[in-house]
Amino acid sequence: MTTDLSEVIRELSEVYDENSQDTYVTLYLNKATNGVFLQKREQVCTALLKGDERKNFVHTMKELRDLLKKNAADYVAIFGSYKHNFFKTISLPVAVNNSLVVDSSPYIRPLARIHDEWESFTLVLLDSHYAKIFSVSLGKVEHEKSLSSDIINKHKKGGWSQARFQRLRKGAIHAFFLEVEAALEKAAENQIVLAGPGQAKLEFRDMLSKQLVERIVAILDISIDDEQQLLKESIHLISRGEKKKSREAVQHLREEVLKDGLAVYGMNETLQMVKNGQVELLVIEKDYKIAGWICETCQVVEAGKTTKCPFCGGTISEVDVLEEILEFAERTGADIEFTSDEELAHLGHVGAILRFK
Repeated sequence: MTTDLSEVIRELSEVYDENSQDTYVTLYLNKATNGVFLQKREQVCTALLKGDERKNFVHTMKELRDLLKKNAADYVAIFGSYKHNFFKTISLPVAVNNSLVVDSSPYIRPLARIHDEWESFTLVLLDSHYAKIFSVSLGKVEHEKSLSSDIINKHKKGGWSQARFQRLRKGAIHAFFLEVEAALEKAAENQIVLAGPGQAKLEFRDMLSKQLVERIVAILDISIDDEQQLLKESIHLISRGEKKKSREAVQHLREEVLKDGLAVYGMNETLQMVKNGQVELLVIEKDYKIAGWICETCQVVEAGKTTKCPFCGGTISEVDVLEEILEFAERTGADIEFTSDEELAHLGHVGAILRFK
């Protein structure tokens, strides 16, 4: 089965240790650069941590290294805490920037960005008597189901009339399409790309339920035998669609800001709204970071530096404020779009479409 990355990210966003600053270790790794990066980061973190935090880090890293050996993927993300007996490994579809983060919660921003940029979809390849259904998630393809039917293609002389032959053939094709539709309803939970030669795919589309038709994002004309080219074109098509969706999200934010509508922008306003559960769509700049802190006791998050929480006197941890906004968005079920659109930079690098004010 494919990985449901949205569920993984939601689960990770809710993982937190209120009593420690440095409990969870997050590793994003391109294995081709494994040796130097991981060794240096592990040495530095071990030297900086003290007492129980250092002990937990050492044990956690031992487990992480064992998990790396067992995972065959070139790119991997691992989230772990020996203290909490918590470990999760995810194979990634694309190269990632190497990162080893020690914090009170898993670092999910790179994972959320991959999820945003690699939309899952269902691919249907069919003609009048043969069909294959694929599930594509994180750039990986899994063959879900193959179906075929012995459709009569030639009319023999001296037998049925031409009209009767055509009725029987159409009935057989319709029955086959119904079988494919039933399989598709079980497999498709997201976007659908419909492909195949000739008119069969269009006839199939015309008989689908409204719910399935609304999920179709593209129809491709391609040979029934050219699966590899189809998969390549489909992934490229979905990627283009995601970039378009990102541009539209920024445009929507811009329009709402100009008319003083259901939108906020900038760190402080967006943080407040996302903590209140008012955010419908979070729009965040891809590679931008805002240095800040979070209070381990009262959960106040602010930019800048301090030695203790000015509100309750509690212990603070240094954080990327945009990472904290992202985690709040995941916990409250907001949609998330990453963008490199410079217009968002003018709005403080982050903004949100609201459910209500």
